[in-house]
Amino acid sequence: MSQGGFGGDRAAVPRAASAELTVALTDILLAERRQVLASLTRLTGDLGIAEDAVQDAAISALQAWPRTGIPQNPRAWLIVTAKHRAIDVLRREGSRWAKEREAALMQLHQAPDDFTVGVLRDDQLRLIFTCCHPALAAEAQVALSLRVLCGLSVAEVARALLVPEATMAKRLTRARQKIAAAGVHYRVPDDADLPDRMRVVATTVFLLFTEGYASRSAGTHERRSLAEEAVRLGRLLVQLLPGEAVLEGLLATMLLQHSRRHARFDAAGDIVLLADQDRARWDHVLATEGVELAASAIRRSQNSPERFAVVAAIAACHAIAGTAQNTDWDAIVAWYDVLARLDPSPVVLLNRAAALAERGDVRAALDAVETLEGLDDYFWLHATLAELLRRLGREPEAAVAAARARGLTGSIAQQRLLDRRYLAP
Repeated sequence: MSQGGFGGDRAAVPRAASAELTVALTDILLAERRQVLASLTRLTGDLGIAEDAVQDAAISALQAWPRTGIPQNPRAWLIVTAKHRAIDVLRREGSRWAKEREAALMQLHQAPDDFTVGVLRDDQLRLIFTCCHPALAAEAQVALSLRVLCGLSVAEVARALLVPEATMAKRLTRARQKIAAAGVHYRVPDDADLPDRMRVVATTVFLLFTEGYASRSAGTHERRSLAEEAVRLGRLLVQLLPGEAVLEGLLATMLLQHSRRHARFDAAGDIVLLADQDRARWDHVLATEGVELAASAIRRSQNSPERFAVVAAIAACHAIAGTAQNTDWDAIVAWYDVLARLDPSPVVLLNRAAALAERGDVRAALDAVETLEGLDDYFWLHATLAELLRRLGREPEAAVAAARARGLTGSIAQQRLLDRRYLAP
């Protein structure tokens, strides 16, 4: 069985294709994979068959499109091609019960070859909730969603969840096997079952957003579009379950961070730190919407704080500050105190330490960071250490921490920032 359709890794294009066409074809395939895989999973009712069919459709596209040109509707072309491939697989498959095979074939034959926006939207929600099925452990739900729906490579999923790549590969294999053995149905759960899956779904969407917004992978259009896709899914989830603090907090957090996207890099592609960003370049429409959603999420969860609502409140503190100097760091530290009670993970505590430093408590921040465990290979731990040590005048130690951070990122922009700030002679 294929490992996630044609997502994650760039597929090979025939040698005759020009470099420009190679880029165009692979970018289209990567951009369309989520919708195509979601639709094929609905039509076949089998994630494995759908993945194989989508992979074969991608190979067919790479063979045909250099000769015939890219079709006007690449997604429809891929879905139809994958549908016919799935029909061929089901006809030849002998291990599947006859009634089950016939039902799947009937579903495929009856499916129209034109897919409306609404159907495609619902397909992706179904696939998210299928990957987040309670038959799977929570960490497996998130990992499978990131791999299958979001198209991240195994290495990217492992990095997002802070586990070794080999461990993640085994976890994904076991999750697929469990879905097949349990006969998990491909559908949005009944209303009564939705809340139980909501937090894992929210975590999945946020990790998708993070991979697109702050990816250490190559800066391809596909990676940038992941953030847009996550925002779109966040909006759909709020529509599906209105008034839920976890979903309002999720969407608020993404909107508030996404509102700063145009100010995060300069014309040369170098990172602009938050304190140095031109706030006139922030998307104030998105920021206003995010602040309002954050306030609503906090109100809805004031008796029992919701993690995403608290994260949104922290992001809102930055949005409402007219300048970096006016940022209310006391409020941000207070919100991190709340978040640390809800989720005392090393990453949360690291972020709290960074807020302490911005408030002026650099020594306390360094003490807190030096006590953290389990983040030895985490880029942001060493980058934060480098900054704290620099602020304390310990330049040689800051350079050592920066060099360690540099070796833990594949982002050229992050490497250049470390070089300029800590490693330049």
